[in-house]
Parts: sequence; structure tokens; C-alpha cells
Amino acid sequence: MSQIVVEKKVLNENQKLAAELREKFREHKILVVNIISSPGSGKTTLLERTLERWDKSKRVVLLTGDLQTENDAKRLARWGFPVRQIITGGTCHLDAKMIEKHLADWPLDGFDVLIIENVGNLVCPTSYDLGEHFKVVILSVTEGEDKPLKYPSIFVKSELMILSKVDLLPYVPFDAELAKSNARSVHPGIEIIETSSKGDGLDQWTKWLEEKLAAVKSGELVSA
Repeated sequence: MSQIVVEKKVLNENQKLAAELREKFREHKILVVNIISSPGSGKTTLLERTLERWDKSKRVVLLTGDLQTENDAKRLARWGFPVRQIITGGTCHLDAKMIEKHLADWPLDGFDVLIIENVGNLVCPTSYDLGEHFKVVILSVTEGEDKPLKYPSIFVKSELMILSKVDLLPYVPFDAELAKSNARSVHPGIEIIETSSKGDGLDQWTKWLEEKLAAVKSGELVSA
């Protein structure tokens, strides 16, 4: 019983801080996207390809979370956008306190988009609100088509599912249509974009981000 009480307290405190972050993002009209997936699904590669295509004048910043190492931040920093690594030291998710800490000395009026690359995990990050507008879940074709059924919560809470590594479909026993059907069975309204490291779907992905940013800037979109 005490463990449940402690967990509820932690989540309640996180929710309060997330609400404060959300208000700051609303005030400065910043689009915030929280990307979640299993390890090795291609989160960092997707972001590399995204940053590679974006004009360097775009005011985009990134926070990337991992248990250890700054490898992902080093990879992403090559494209000239501000990026910071959040090392959790064993915690399997990012929380609002971590986000607040790593944004503390960044002027919020200096950027338009904040992309958060969460720790590789389909369970823990689902429960922690970071003040984002959207959660985006990535499912790769090297995983199972039944992931949306095994881990429904993250698919229910995500606005968009990215089916990654589709260039490998000829070489792996993965039924893409079944995976998409499973995702829609738990979240009928989920949007789906197929991508690969070769560039498949990147135009759709960047268009999705730009449309959401335009909605934030116009005041049509306010994070829940």
C-alpha cells in the first residue's frame, strides 16, 4: 500500500510541474513533442535525418534522455541545433523536473520547437507528463506487430505513430498492415507515417511538425 501512495505522490508532483511547464510553453508559443519508443527503434536516426533537412535558421532545440552516455546528443549536435543530453543514471524515463532543470538557462523566447527524445522504453515514459503538446510513438519493423496490443497505453496517448525502418520490410518477417491495424484497434484516431533512414516519409513527418507549429503560433493549438 505504501508503495502505491508514494507512486501517486510522485506522479502528482510531476503533474503540477508539468502544468507549470505547459503554461510557459503556451506563453512563448513553443511546440513541444515527446518522442517515445523501445531502444533501437530509430529515434535518434529519425531526428538526425530531420535536422539534416531543416534550414539552420529554424529555432529548434532538443533534449535527449538516456540512462548513460552523451552519445545521442553528440550525434544530434552535428547538425548545428542546440541539444542537451539528460542522463538519468538508471531511471527509465524523463520527468518534468528533469525538463525544467535542463531548460533553466535557455531563453524560452529564443526558440519555437522543443523536441524531447525520451529514454528507450514503452512503459515508464507513458505515465510522465512533460508539458508536451503531443506524444509520438515509434514502432520499428524489427519489432513485433503486436507491440500496440502489448503496450496499449503509449499508443492510446500518442497523436502519431511512426513506423520506422520500412526499407527493411523485404528482409524481415513483419506485417506492416497488421501493425497499423493493431495500433488503430487501441487508438482509432492515431495518425501513422512510415519512415526509413533512406528518407522515406520524412517530408510527411516535417510537414506534420510544421502544421502543428503553425497551429501553436496561431493560438489554435494549446497543449492539454
